[in-house]
Amino acid sequence: MIDLWQEIYGTIKRNKLRTFLTGFAVAWGIFMLIVLLGAGNGLMNAFTQNANRQALNSMQVWPGTTRLPYKGLKEGRNIKLTEKELDATQQITSHVTDAEAVIEQSGVNLSYEAEHVSITLKGVSPIHPQLEGIKMKEGRFINQPDMDERRKVIVLHEKTIEMLFGDKPEQVIGKYINTSGLSYRIVGIYTDQGSFTPSAFLPFTTLQLIYNKKDEFGSILFLTRNLTTEEQNDAFEQDYRRQISGLQQFDPEDSGALWIWNRFTQYLQQQTASNVLRIAIWVIGIFTLLSGVVGVSNIMLITVKERTHEFGIRKALGAKPRSILWLIIVESVTITTVFGYIGMLAGIGATEYMNYVAGKQVMDAGIFSVTVFENPTVDLRIAIQATLTLIIAGTLAGFFPARKAAMVRPIEALRAE
Repeated sequence: MIDLWQEIYGTIKRNKLRTFLTGFAVAWGIFMLIVLLGAGNGLMNAFTQNANRQALNSMQVWPGTTRLPYKGLKEGRNIKLTEKELDATQQITSHVTDAEAVIEQSGVNLSYEAEHVSITLKGVSPIHPQLEGIKMKEGRFINQPDMDERRKVIVLHEKTIEMLFGDKPEQVIGKYINTSGLSYRIVGIYTDQGSFTPSAFLPFTTLQLIYNKKDEFGSILFLTRNLTTEEQNDAFEQDYRRQISGLQQFDPEDSGALWIWNRFTQYLQQQTASNVLRIAIWVIGIFTLLSGVVGVSNIMLITVKERTHEFGIRKALGAKPRSILWLIIVESVTITTVFGYIGMLAGIGATEYMNYVAGKQVMDAGIFSVTVFENPTVDLRIAIQATLTLIIAGTLAGFFPARKAAMVRPIEALRAE
């Protein structure tokens, strides 16, 4: 065995540049695969975190404008959501658990001393955090007494608090902010729920009274259950649209009359896109690995050709074919293993450095923030599995040239130049 390793070492030493270039191709292939997987994980981890900020099994419905005539009624009619649509939604107990109406007042100017911000006020119910996946940072959300007594209380986004109060250390819960001559007491601060336009929340009844919204809702928001596939969600949407169309007298096929945002369907579509990205990364990485394996195979073919005369002498002196086969394969595996291991360590080091430098990238635009890159690392098991796959491929790359060398007849080998 010692003689075998000495012979392999001698062969590599005589062809240092050729061996290095071949090994570099192998190391570069495993390095690029790990780095690509790490970058892909960074993007997909950010997507998962942003998705987890919201209740995925929720739908939101907005009124639209009819695009088709229906039973003598012309197109272009504005649809309104009212109490009867909310009641109809709540009665779908097989697929709807909680539902609420939401009303909005946009372009409201909130001020505190010299600071002010333009924002949208939303009138919501106490179940809104469960429907939207909102997390409270301080204080509380709207409660039932706020609704019953039409209290002028408000829940603000943490970015809105920063814009109004800056870095002031004093407690903001309980303070009053002003808008259009009215004062609202701050009762809670919530964190980003993944929305690009964070709003301020008031009791539904308060906003309804102050801005004279009467019985017309801006949207209906509800949680769903027993809808686990995209097909089931699409079928539910069609049934729901058909039911509302009967109340509002519009064509069930009129997509413009009712706008439905199905977050679960959107999530499934984004998951599909993530899977396509993951497959693309693996395909690119594997082809990069194959380029290194092909390089090893070519080097082994050149080695066999150069040493054909030597192999002929060995066989003439009684060497068995398997000893020659073993010599070539071990040399191929040695090159692949050593440089594959170096590439794996370099790739893991690169992803760890990437994680240190850009492991938590958040796009912050003042009033909203969204995670765009997070934890771009690769599971050590995957890195080891990829390296072992490369070693196996390197073994196969050396096997065929070795088999050719082992099968050559001594007389033909001795005639080789």
